[in-house]
Amino acid sequence: MAEIITIGEILVEIMAKDIGQKFDETGDFVGPFPSGAPAIFIDQAAKCGSNTLIISAVGNDGFGKINIDRLKTDGVDTSSIKVLETQTTGVAFVTYKDNGDRDFIFHISNAACGKINESYIKEEEFMNCNYFHIMGSAIYNKGVYNAILKGIKLSKKNGTKISFDPNVRKEIINDIEKRNLLVDILYQSHIVLAGEKELFYLTGVEDEQKSVELLINNGTEIVVIKRGSRGSTLYTKDLIELGMPYKVDEIDPTGAGDCFGGTFISCINQGVGYIEAMNLASIAGAKAVTKKGPMEGNTNLNELKKIYKEFIGVK
Repeated sequence: MAEIITIGEILVEIMAKDIGQKFDETGDFVGPFPSGAPAIFIDQAAKCGSNTLIISAVGNDGFGKINIDRLKTDGVDTSSIKVLETQTTGVAFVTYKDNGDRDFIFHISNAACGKINESYIKEEEFMNCNYFHIMGSAIYNKGVYNAILKGIKLSKKNGTKISFDPNVRKEIINDIEKRNLLVDILYQSHIVLAGEKELFYLTGVEDEQKSVELLINNGTEIVVIKRGSRGSTLYTKDLIELGMPYKVDEIDPTGAGDCFGGTFISCINQGVGYIEAMNLASIAGAKAVTKKGPMEGNTNLNELKKIYKEFIGVK
């Protein structure tokens, strides 16, 4: 049985070739690349040695096949991915701005993954599961949100920890209702892995430490703030620890936060201490940006540990 479960979009990513390229202008794109935030997360968690499973749907097409083949190759249990004959696999188009920001056009709500609903969630999958990981990008329609709520209910029933990456995408979280859905998940989570601005967006508390304190007082056990090339910060009830930044030459930022999360959850699932897990996750996130394509920079745990030991000078 899976130790780590996630749910949500599986898609291919089609990426602008040039920085500054716009959607309303003709230009060159590259791809397709296997993608989808939950898929990137679970692929990395599997590469780091945990038993993993993703609940999703793809079409019976080449885009679905390229994703399933990648996930299987990297050790993910794909038995809960439905292949739908009458739907196509999701697609995301992405362009890059000069300041490092990105714009997306998503085809997911009306794609195969948009058909996810409560019936996709099976209680037996949660009986021996350690972590149920939720990505904020998965709140793209009511069907998948209801499936997530069922997963949360089964997690609580079976003693599964809930981990949450808000992963706020303006193209998906585009109204107050969807923001409130993320807030609901946030306050039910044991572990929160958030970007610097995401807690303020969800809690309304601008001061980071006060925002974290609000969550911990509500029952959250671990909060990690991801700061990209500037490292990270880990908060627990008794600890504040800065994570090391690992410098690389960035080629493509897509998937870095998902790789961070997959590494962190997979490591603590295997008994790695929180601080080491955070630093290994930082390295994984950095490695992710050195390749073009969301999953192309995913890295196994042995390589991450080797880099970590070299970085801190352990022989």
